Amino acid sequence: MKTRYLWIWVCSLFVLIGCSESESTTEETGRLTIQLTDAPFPHDMIAEANVTVFKIEARQKGEDEDEGNHGEDGMIDEDSGNDYIVLMEEEITVNLLDLTNGVTENLVDTEIPAGEYDLFRVYVKGVNLVLNDEEMTTYDLKVPSGEQSGIKIFVDPPLVVAGGLSADVLFDFDVSRSFVARGNIKRPESFNGFIFKPVIKVSNLTTAGTIQGMVTSLVEAESVPLEGVQISVLREGEVVTSSFTDETGGYMILGLDSGDYEMMAELEGYISESVEMVSVVPGNTISVDFELELTE
Repeated sequence: MKTRYLWIWVCSLFVLIGCSESESTTEETGRLTIQLTDAPFPHDMIAEANVTVFKIEARQKGEDEDEGNHGEDGMIDEDSGNDYIVLMEEEITVNLLDLTNGVTENLVDTEIPAGEYDLFRVYVKGVNLVLNDEEMTTYDLKVPSGEQSGIKIFVDPPLVVAGGLSADVLFDFDVSRSFVARGNIKRPESFNGFIFKPVIKVSNLTTAGTIQGMVTSLVEAESVPLEGVQISVLREGEVVTSSFTDETGGYMILGLDSGDYEMMAELEGYISESVEMVSVVPGNTISVDFELELTE
């Protein structure tokens, strides 16, 4: 599985925020970087999930806040009329399926006024899905307000951009929840395309951690990497995020809040394996490996 990173400087669809000294900034401004990544799409029938980002804005905390007008997933909201800082205005087209296992795409790298930022708006267009069939069937999807008023991503707690320092943010575009199949994609008689309902999670990389590892299996006493293993990260029994191993058997999950998690590795034909009390520490990377056994 191919992996890439999508970075946006200011503060990313996994959002990571870190601070470092910068000679080019002043006490009145700070540098923000934003990266984009993808929570993996579990359908092997999908070849591409394309989105064109053409504008990103940020709102500084302290202006009129319309917290009551958005859902917990930061869905699209009506324009509140507040003033926003433009972070970028150029077309960047990405295949979200390329942005897995630690791969990101740089979106922003700019200086902005120091302060707290509690809302980003991401403007998108050209959204489509390409099936992994002989015809490479393409579904062009409507963007509900995303092209006119933007996809709103609320940040809680707000992102702090300090003067003279830099902040890194990760936007995690959840493809599996954002592209909703109308009917059963594996049953052509009941399948009627997709609906685009964007779900984006933002992570502060200074307070977030990373889990990475390998999944293997013993074949004739030799350790062999397993591709396509679903790695789930759970907290209190609820799935927080997931990933899939690539052709090397490796995986990487970015933008996790600090704390204790349970992890599970699953692949058809193998016995599932879980690990409890995986402690994530801010700014650190922890390794968790799995060795799966074949079912009888």
